[in-house]
Amino acid sequence: MGILDRFTTIIKANINALLDQAEDPSKMIDQYLNDMLESLAEVKRETAGVMAEESRTKAKVDANTAEVQKYGELAKKALQAGNEADARVFISKKQQLETSGKGLEEAYAVAHENAQKMRQMHDKLVTDIEELKRRREAIKAKVAVAKTQGKLNEFSAASDKASDAMSAFQRMEEKADRMLAQENAMAELNATPEDPAAALEKKYGSATPSAVEDELAKLKSELGL
Repeated sequence: MGILDRFTTIIKANINALLDQAEDPSKMIDQYLNDMLESLAEVKRETAGVMAEESRTKAKVDANTAEVQKYGELAKKALQAGNEADARVFISKKQQLETSGKGLEEAYAVAHENAQKMRQMHDKLVTDIEELKRRREAIKAKVAVAKTQGKLNEFSAASDKASDAMSAFQRMEEKADRMLAQENAMAELNATPEDPAAALEKKYGSATPSAVEDELAKLKSELGL
């Protein structure tokens, strides 16, 4: 049946390959689960139809079998009643039913096989969905941890950049200190040397008696000392 081939593809879908292609596995796993649930609904409908066909075919086989038995019993009763011609009619009908019964049994065998395959496929899909539900939370947890780790990596990179910036600032500060010291040294070297004689001249030329000595001499004069 075409339906069997179509849903075999669903059952054999490789979820890991699908997740590898997804940009966000946590979102993709939800989408995949929704797709599988939609497929399950279709599989249920198809399975129910195949199983109903099996039941209808089985009912025809059972009805035909009952008719064969009925005409067999009628043939016996006709013979017991001494009506051989009637018995031949019943036997002929019984043989016709047996011939048609073979076709019904073959149809039932195919319907039964299809119903079993569809039921197995349905059960497999249900199992896969339940497994996916169990795995979904674990997958989402891993994705969340991965995203957090990614942020930590970004912050770590930012921290490294900050450390590099601090090192660069320190180097610039040290360079500025060296430049300032160098300029101060140049200013000192460029200054005009002071003349020692001029310095002594200032010392002695500006020298005046001590105010204390002056006041002491005045008191002595007043006291006649």
